[in-house]
Amino acid sequence: MNPTEIATPVSGLPVAGLHAAPDLSMLGLFLQADWVVKGVMIALALASVICWAIIVEKSMLLRRIGREVRQLVRAARPDAAAGGAPQGEGLAARVLRAGTREWRDGREPGESRFEYRHRMEHAMRHALGGELRGVEPGLPFLATVGAVAPFIGLFGTVWGIMNSFAGIAQSNDTSLAVVAPGIAEALFATAIGLVAAIPAVMAYNRLLVRLGRLRQEGQAAAADLAASLSRRPPRLADARSSAAAE
Repeated sequence: MNPTEIATPVSGLPVAGLHAAPDLSMLGLFLQADWVVKGVMIALALASVICWAIIVEKSMLLRRIGREVRQLVRAARPDAAAGGAPQGEGLAARVLRAGTREWRDGREPGESRFEYRHRMEHAMRHALGGELRGVEPGLPFLATVGAVAPFIGLFGTVWGIMNSFAGIAQSNDTSLAVVAPGIAEALFATAIGLVAAIPAVMAYNRLLVRLGRLRQEGQAAAADLAASLSRRPPRLADARSSAAAE
């Protein structure tokens, strides 16, 4: 038998002394990572989960507020029926009640029609702003994650690469099989940071634009309602006029 045949490995069979294939799956990269890199990955994953919870909650809330604002816009139209005013405890009903409350009080002595209309509009804007401010909590967290998460992931990457180079220096082995797993673990932290940051930034901008649009539509409807109410005779106007004359 030729001695070279004994030393020749059979294709497909494991050979003692060769490096085992590293586990480059996401779970494998996490389990093989340094404890600092693991902490970075866990923090970024938790931040991503919280961001998605905020995104879903605020999207549903803005969808409901959008329906209420559309009701308010319809109520502000000149051809709107008197009996079609929003009822209940929704945003549209509360904003309209804030304006009609000032309308029922009537004009103060010496108050011009412009000031009277401005008072009603201010009351409705205040009620509208109170409703829309309920959307704002959580949005700063999205902005923070979008701005900071890539740098946190980059910190994990730098730390992991430093450990990889330290391991290479200790083992005196610069083969790709030794270098690749450590670098892959380090880059995985940056990938998680980007996965957390990109949806957070996109959702923050979209929610902010949507919120601003609803605020503009609601304020325009409040101005139209105030102008419409100011042309109607208030219920207590006669009583106030009599009291002022006495």
